[in-house]
Amino acid sequence: MFLEFFIVFVTLLLLWDYLSKKRRNDMLSYMDGPKPLPIVGNALAYRGQNPEEIMNFITNNSKKYGGMYRVWILQQLAVFSSDPRDIEVILSSPQHITKNNLYELLHSWLGTGLLMSTGKKWHSRRKIITPTFHFKILEQFVEIFDQQSSVMVKRLTDKADGKTAINIFPIICSMALDIIAETAMGVMINAQSNPKFPYVQAVFHVTNITARRFINVWHRINWIFRLTAPSDYKLLNDSIKLMHNFTENIIMERREALQKSLAENGKSLEEDELGQKKRMALLDVLLQSTISGAPLSNEDIREEVDTFMFEGHDTTTSGISFALCLISRHAEVQKKIFEEILEVIGSDKERPVSLRDLGELKYLECVIKESLRLYPPVPMIGRYFTEDIDILTEGL
Repeated sequence: MFLEFFIVFVTLLLLWDYLSKKRRNDMLSYMDGPKPLPIVGNALAYRGQNPEEIMNFITNNSKKYGGMYRVWILQQLAVFSSDPRDIEVILSSPQHITKNNLYELLHSWLGTGLLMSTGKKWHSRRKIITPTFHFKILEQFVEIFDQQSSVMVKRLTDKADGKTAINIFPIICSMALDIIAETAMGVMINAQSNPKFPYVQAVFHVTNITARRFINVWHRINWIFRLTAPSDYKLLNDSIKLMHNFTENIIMERREALQKSLAENGKSLEEDELGQKKRMALLDVLLQSTISGAPLSNEDIREEVDTFMFEGHDTTTSGISFALCLISRHAEVQKKIFEEILEVIGSDKERPVSLRDLGELKYLECVIKESLRLYPPVPMIGRYFTEDIDILTEGL
């Protein structure tokens, strides 16, 4: 009896799997890709692989199946393209901005901020945040970049003996966290001098656990993740709660300060006692922004601040770390960079760096751009399509 039931169950499961995928398989019958297994698709190919192996797997598939190929991960169909013309069409489209479901792993932390939102909400938030990247506003932050970079250089001084090999990633990460916390929230968390600060530890925990979930196909499913990795599940949620509380407390304090300033002297946080413009953090801009005449709620603001905290430290750390690694491996490039810095900034190590100085470091700019080309901080970008899109000569 049990055997008969099992056979019927498996048969129905396979039939459901076939029918649920049939339409999409028929549409993409012309597209090559690794042969999927029933139910699991190509998920087993990712089993037990580290990030480097996964990137090699994707790269090898591109070489084997061409610039565009398809992969099944359980019930989800993914189409990979390495053709820059395809990517340009997709990324320049104002309609196709819905992220693929992998981004959902960040939802409990980031909510529906600029990275995760879509449709009207994405456009309205983009309109508010874009001015914060204006040349004049970024110029005000150069002082913070310079100060925190100097702290990092001092931390590295005793290791710069020409012999000691170090992992530069966590050192850059702490510096990036200090910078983004001060520019996004207007607070100093001192990640470089106090790496045990609870907020700093929470950021490290969440980014590390989330990175592992990106790699582990089964841990992307919440209930499986909760059952098979209960300690990680608890640490993830506790850390997110701590970060949310930290951000919300700062938002409430800054909102009260803004309301008090406006009530007492009619000045916003943008002006000091003399009515002069002062440096504005992203949080201050959001507190004074409105959508359809209504101010943003504390939750709306927290989503955007948390998004900046994640994107501002994670991708920045990766980009700088890869650039430094490449520079260390090419002595002639390192020599040219050093000579250019001496020519533009001079030998005075205490001299503050200005935005104008940075603009004159042309060779260094080329080196950074080439590093980003070779090792992009975000090597893959996912989009979920709800309507057809024409890519080259093939309709998708």
